[in-house]
Amino acid sequence: MSVETQPRSVSQVQQYEQCPHRFYLQRVERVVPRPAAWSHHGTAFHSAAEAFELSDREMSVDEAVQIFSERYAEGINESLGREPNVDLWLSARRDGGSDIEARYVLGQQQTRRYVEWAAGESSATYCTPDGRKAVELYFMVELGGVKVRGFIDQLVQDPDGSVRPRDWKTGTTKSRFQLETYGVATRKAFGVEVSKADWYLAKDGRLSRPVSLAGVTEQAVGERFEAMDSAVKLGNFPARPGFTCKFCDVSHACSMRN
Repeated sequence: MSVETQPRSVSQVQQYEQCPHRFYLQRVERVVPRPAAWSHHGTAFHSAAEAFELSDREMSVDEAVQIFSERYAEGINESLGREPNVDLWLSARRDGGSDIEARYVLGQQQTRRYVEWAAGESSATYCTPDGRKAVELYFMVELGGVKVRGFIDQLVQDPDGSVRPRDWKTGTTKSRFQLETYGVATRKAFGVEVSKADWYLAKDGRLSRPVSLAGVTEQAVGERFEAMDSAVKLGNFPARPGFTCKFCDVSHACSMRN
């Protein structure tokens, strides 16, 4: 499926809005991105949290930490197979090797804290009408005339019967647009009331303050998907060099990087 006709996602919209040329390099030219330990950190934490929630929170701390450790090691080893020189990895620390080691320990700590935090959490995972637990829940809806797909980390059901999208974050970057899209998609796909959403902040071991979605409309969210989709179909991929070039995983193939 070509990039012009494929369904859209929140990550596609945000990547295009940040730098259309990065979108082009990664999704049209298929440039292989530089590895980053933070990517495997996030993926492994999500795997552990998902398994824990699907166990009805009966999984032990050690079992959850083991899942994180295994998934992290698998991801790191796969990336090392593609790029063994860790000095070429993107890193939030002084070098790729120290970042790999630090995130292994940090991710284990965060997984442990998640399980301990959940022991005092009263919210229940929402079950879809067909009986699925809403954890890593796939959706495909049409917004602004554009097919939009994604995975919601978790939907929880509040005491008043409304449903709340929850996104698990291991980093510092949070996207309100992501929560808005999840809220609109949940309403449309399951016909339930969604008035707020939140993030679980793994760095702090707690939930964020609720984000109100009461005034978020399908039209407003759909307009951003429609604008991005139209620009891609027109082949409009200008570069926007700046501070974010430092964290761009395809900058090695970009002649216009800052």
